[in-house]
Amino acid sequence: MKHKEEIQRLCVEVRAELENNILPFWMKEMKDDEQGGFYGRISGDNVLDKSASKGAILNARILWTFSAAYRVLRKKEYLEMATRAKRYLLDYFYDFKFGGVYWEVDSAGNPLDTKKQIYAIGFAIYGLSEYTRATGDVEALDFAKKLFDVIEKYSFDADQNGYLEALTREWNPIADMRLSEKDENEKKTMNTHLHILEPYTNLYRVWKDERLKKQIHNLVNLFLDKILDSETYHLNLFFEDDWTNKYQIISYGHDIEASWLIHEAALVLGDKDLLKKVEPNIIRIARAADEGLNTDGSMIYENLVAQGKVDRELHWWVQAENIVGHINLFQYFHDDKALEIALLCWNFVKCHLVDNEHGEWYWSLFSDGTVNKIDDKAGFWKCPYHNGRMCLEILERMN
Repeated sequence: MKHKEEIQRLCVEVRAELENNILPFWMKEMKDDEQGGFYGRISGDNVLDKSASKGAILNARILWTFSAAYRVLRKKEYLEMATRAKRYLLDYFYDFKFGGVYWEVDSAGNPLDTKKQIYAIGFAIYGLSEYTRATGDVEALDFAKKLFDVIEKYSFDADQNGYLEALTREWNPIADMRLSEKDENEKKTMNTHLHILEPYTNLYRVWKDERLKKQIHNLVNLFLDKILDSETYHLNLFFEDDWTNKYQIISYGHDIEASWLIHEAALVLGDKDLLKKVEPNIIRIARAADEGLNTDGSMIYENLVAQGKVDRELHWWVQAENIVGHINLFQYFHDDKALEIALLCWNFVKCHLVDNEHGEWYWSLFSDGTVNKIDDKAGFWKCPYHNGRMCLEILERMN
């Protein structure tokens, strides 16, 4: 087999990274044995904040990561972590009155921000469906189905297609729909659609429901027909109800992540006609993402085209998705250059982002080459999902 030694070395290294660095960090440092679940934050310079609020995304991503790690590696301690995350998500984040999950609870588990951010509900489905995939658990699947139902009931736009970004706890319109301060306040976003497609695909692995299948198919076509820029092959990010795009922003990490997640959806559906439409496009999306590559294989953050500004910060999650996206191109399209890029980027990660002293990965490397210790080591947005998933994807695809 061509590249056999390089691939074997990569598999050995990412397994060691996962088992000896990423997962132990969360098991040792983030379990909240006083108030349950997991702490909300460890700073970039490794200071634990026991009073930090706890986000739905963090908890759902911990659930997904340890469920997937248990499914692939079958270690009992990973199942214990996954079960802890499942229990906390259902007991403290699930809204038993109105459905869906809260955005944020305080350190003791009391609801702090009860808005229904569809992105977060998507991640709850992702985590719960993976727990079912790993264990056969019926409770997790039942709640995943309920969350699918509320997204379809309240967020899906039957008139103009797609999904609305956010609603109030009671599913009414909400003024500020943004996921974070970095985002534009628009009703539809690429990011949320990507992270509905991703959990719906995983849910379909354990629940062969016809309506779910139809909506995955629809989401794939939305990406190709509405979200994808047919001239540049970058993904547009923010849209009005009618899919009007007012912004010229390129997110290289989301481009490369979408290239493999869209492909995954079509593969899981097993629809040959859809695959014929998808595959040429995901290759083009990945090639467009490569405009953000540095010579060392790392990928920059984004290009604010209209402002003439390029953000060259090297985020942990972008590097993880950069590696998976290029491994996907190598695996399915025998693209040797893509493997070379993945290996280069992994080398960059090992040299610059992995914290060998305190565990986990740093948030980013600034454009001047210094390590970012300002942003969290673990927190609302800094979770084990991107880098943990990167390791697991490589092990499943390449072993």
